[in-house]
Parts: sequence; structure tokens; C-alpha cells
Amino acid sequence: MTRDQSSSDRFNIADEFISRPAREHPDKLAILGVEREASYSQVETEVNRVARALLDSGCKPGDRVLIALPDSVEFIACFFGAARIGAIAVPVNSMARAADYRHYLSNSGARFAMVHASILAEFTSGIAAGALELVVVFGRTVSRLQNAACKTVHFSHWLPVSSGAAETYPTTATDAAFFLYTSGSGGTPKAAVHRHRDMLVTSRNFAQGVLALRADDRMFSVSKLYFAYGLGNGMYFPLFFGASTVLYPERPRPDRVVQLVAQYRPTVFFAVPTFYAALLRDSEQGLNVDFSSIRIAVSAGESLPAEIFERFRERFGLEILDGIGSTEMLHVFLSARPGEARPGTCGREVPGYEARIVDEAREAVADGEIGNLWVKGESAFAEYWQIPELTARVKQDGWVFTGDKFTRDAEGFYHYAGRADDMMKVSGMWVSPGEVENALLAHPAIAECAVVGMADALGLVRPVAFIVLRTGLTNPAGGLDSEINGWLHTRLVGFKCPHEFRFVPELPKTATGKIQRFLLRSSSSE
Repeated sequence: MTRDQSSSDRFNIADEFISRPAREHPDKLAILGVEREASYSQVETEVNRVARALLDSGCKPGDRVLIALPDSVEFIACFFGAARIGAIAVPVNSMARAADYRHYLSNSGARFAMVHASILAEFTSGIAAGALELVVVFGRTVSRLQNAACKTVHFSHWLPVSSGAAETYPTTATDAAFFLYTSGSGGTPKAAVHRHRDMLVTSRNFAQGVLALRADDRMFSVSKLYFAYGLGNGMYFPLFFGASTVLYPERPRPDRVVQLVAQYRPTVFFAVPTFYAALLRDSEQGLNVDFSSIRIAVSAGESLPAEIFERFRERFGLEILDGIGSTEMLHVFLSARPGEARPGTCGREVPGYEARIVDEAREAVADGEIGNLWVKGESAFAEYWQIPELTARVKQDGWVFTGDKFTRDAEGFYHYAGRADDMMKVSGMWVSPGEVENALLAHPAIAECAVVGMADALGLVRPVAFIVLRTGLTNPAGGLDSEINGWLHTRLVGFKCPHEFRFVPELPKTATGKIQRFLLRSSSSE
């Protein structure tokens, strides 16, 4: 579809993902599902307008442009408009809090910020003295910010009325193109620096090599564009193939997602395990779900429990293709294949990637043994922004430490065992929280759960289960504790079973749906 790129080639993602499909499919609708739909030629026009406005505002190659916008034409225009002129796009959560924006701004050193009016008050509360010079506000017209150090302008006054093709800055395939912040499931988000070639690599390796996406596909991602997984699903995968994307800027609610699926009839559906679990729960309680248009359902973000896979296939006749990716690798690098998906496994290596499971001494472990997963591929991040010591620990000789524990079976299928810092050694043996959680999810009273390790009075680690009950259920006088405990002991060996069950109304999660187990661990010690 495009020529191969070497590190010395002139290459810019705005040419590959915006200008090329605009030439090939000018009148085809690229974006659906939001108030403002757009054809490929209209998207290119908007990218050029943003690029010209940034240049006129003094934006230079290498400058960071922070993007705090909901999924929209404007998000895509700002992302590729920055890339076109050699600047670096920094998409961040548009549903965050002032402290988060303060971190994103100070860490990235962004001179320019693209912000939606609906979050302007929260965003400006996070502005501190720093590099930020200009805030461009999208959405409704607002008054000027009360911030003398920072100029504010509404996009309707900032963008040129029309713009011809903006000249593409001569970036190379290995020049920095964008930052992506890690989800924060393990603490403070870090900025992974990605290069212009990385989106091309993942489009070929996963979207083409595994999913076999096509120009006639219509894609719908529950995960948002600021998240590495959602950025591919909802933006550059459809653009690469000349397909269409259904954008959904709101917080994901099963009832609303079901309405949009019925209205736009997507063929490829992307979500995370927690959303598939919520969709199943609501459908079992009467929500009418029509997934007849969908030919591929994909899950990533964290491991898909076997129980969810089985129930979803039974209810909707669709196998969910589970995969494992990371912000550092940009997208999925281990994945099930269509027709080969198995419950409890995320498949095999995606074409173009190598994976290995090793012990703490970096020696390979035998099949079936738990070890640390390292992965290698050309989409790997260049560095953590301004954290060279962490980059050196995580990235070695082209291999990236994922922070995940895995096993591989004799057939070469990979099985997730948990985050390295989530694993528990109980009675001298490793316990995977995922294994315990999957067993718990089979209990009819349990909607969601998470298992973490805590030290008892003697300092010995014991599993503790945090449980969200199905709607309408309660735990009167603690009666469910003993019932679940006895039931679980028929399915797991004793040392793997939690020593305590804590019933909670909800589990702490990142905006991308990952459970924040480090918060549960801290609460377990209170």
C-alpha cells in the first residue's frame, strides 16, 4: 500500500494517513457519529487549516502541542496538523482533573494547547508558570482566560477561513511525532515518545496482518483517541485503509453504545474487558443488543477473562479477539487470530514482533512457567520523555520490558498472569490475580472483582478479593463471604483462594478502564 520506510527516508504521518487517503477517497465519509461528519477531503482541509494556524502562531518543529479534546474531527485535525509542520502532538485525557493537566503541561513543556470549552475551567485550574503560551478553545465561545501569562483565542478566530495545502515539514521516519501518556494504572503517567513510522508499523502488523481490515469496514472504538489502543482503533487504522470511523466523544455507557451500533452498523468493534463485562451484565438484565453487523470484536487494555469470552460468544455468537499491547509498543503485539481465539489466552505474536518470557536473570523459562514478558518490534517507543534512567531499564538492546507476567503453552499461545507488581507469592508459590479473578467471575453473584496481595500480622502475603455484586444483590450479615469462599475452594487450590472478601460499590479504574490495583493495595493496608 505504501513503500517501506527506512530511518533516513523523508516520511510524515500527515502525508500517509491524511493526504494519501484524501487523494484515493476524496468524497468518502471518513468520520461518522459526531455532530460534524467529514469526508476524507474535508478532513485534509481541516488538517491544513490547523497546520497553517499553528505556523502563524509561531509553532516550530519539535514544539509540543497539547490536545485535550473529545473524539472529533477537531482532535484529528489538531493531531495531524501539528505533525504536518514537524511539531509533536500530545493528546491527553479530555475528562481529567486540574492536577492531571498540571502534570501534562509541566512534563511535556507544551507551548500550545487545544482545549474544549466544556473542560476549560478544569484545565485552566491546572495551568502553572511554564512554557504554555497559547490556549485555543474549541466548542462554544468563551471569554478570555484570566491568566496573564497565557493568551487565549477561540478556534473560530484562530483558524484561517480557508487554506491550501500546508507544506509538510521534511521529517524522517524516526523523528518524534507524538507523545502518549501511560494510563496511570501503576502511578504517575509517563510520556512515551513515538516516531513517525510507528503508526505505519502497527497498521501493517496488527490491523492488516491480523485483523485484515478493509476499505469497506466501519470501525467503532469504545476506547478514546488519547489512549494508545483507541488512537489506532478509532483514528489511524481506518484512515490507513480508507475506511470509516464512528466517533463517540461521551463516556462509554452500554446503552448509548448499543444505540450507536444499531444506528451506524459498524463492522469492527473495539473495547476493553471491563466494557465487555458491563455490556454482558446489562444485556442479561434486558438491554437489547444487536451486534449482527459486527464481523470482528477486539479486546485489549488488559487481559480478557475466560468467563467473559465464553459468555459473550454464547450470547452474541462472536468470539472476542483478545490481545495485549502497551503505550510503549503503541498497539497490540500479541493477539488471537480470527477463527483461532481461545478462552484465557491472548494468542500468539503479531507479525513483525518477537516475544520472550524470562526470569529475573533474563534467562528463558520453560513452557508453562511464569516469567517476565519482553517484546521487540519497530513500533517500540523511542524513550520516556525526560526519564533516561527508566528508559534504560525498560528498553534494552531493542527489547522492551512490558511489566507483565506471562506463561506460554506448548502450542505457542501466551497466557497472561498479571502485572509484575500484581503477582503474589503465597506459601512460596506464585499466584496470578487474573486466575483467581476469572474463577470468581463465574460465581452468579459477582459482576466485577479484583484480587491483590496484602501482608497479614506476621508479614506473610495473602490474597484479598474486592468484589462488586450484580445489581440488586447485597451481602446481608456477611453471608456471601462464606458461600463464595466455599464455592471458590472447589475450583482453586487452597493457597490461591482469598483470605478476605471486601464488597465495594465499584473498583477504582483509570479513564481507559484499567483497574488501579495499586489503590486497592494501599486501601488493603488501612
